[in-house]
Amino acid sequence: MTRIVPTALYQEVAERLRQRIFAHELTPGTWIDEQKLAEQYGISRTPLREALKVLASEGLVELKPRRGCYVTEISRRDLDDIFPLMAMLEGRCASEAVRRAKAADMTALKAIHEQLESAAREGRIDAFFEANQEFHKKIQELSGNRWLLSVIQDLRKVLKLSRLHSLSLEGRLQQSLDEHRVIMAALEAGDSTKAEKLMHDHLLSGREALAKIQDPAVKTA
Repeated sequence: MTRIVPTALYQEVAERLRQRIFAHELTPGTWIDEQKLAEQYGISRTPLREALKVLASEGLVELKPRRGCYVTEISRRDLDDIFPLMAMLEGRCASEAVRRAKAADMTALKAIHEQLESAAREGRIDAFFEANQEFHKKIQELSGNRWLLSVIQDLRKVLKLSRLHSLSLEGRLQQSLDEHRVIMAALEAGDSTKAEKLMHDHLLSGREALAKIQDPAVKTA
């Protein structure tokens, strides 16, 4: 019988680097010093390079011939390209979720929506953001389409490279809550067509909000 082996070292290294990138400890455009990282983690450069290949496949780093590895810089053009895709994909998730969700699933989703309402009432932006992430993730899971989920997860990883946070824009938190309310209502009403359109428009609304915010971490081209 084949033994079950622990998580490969390079996968653990990839996850550690991924979290450092998401936390912006390794900022966009940063050159990754492989020798220094290998020494910090107490590993050889072989698993580190394998980890960087994983992150490159996710779009989080760029491997440049004869120049080394750099944390990916996301541009406004990237955001303009990604958000319409996200809108289309998450809209489809909402539509499929209507058709496949059971009563218990909707109860769980409604509980997450209540967390949004509570965070908004108390002006807790970070809590609202976390509940928002859970709300979208739950709808994606309820769609029952693993391929949609996989593509969306990859795109959301790339979006995390940006420090832009639309909820910090005045009035955006309430606008986002209002958008979630009508999406939730469409889901509860079993209207797949309306749920799809509302989710699609919600994502594009988020891009419009981001366009009003300036951030040096985002390139103009």
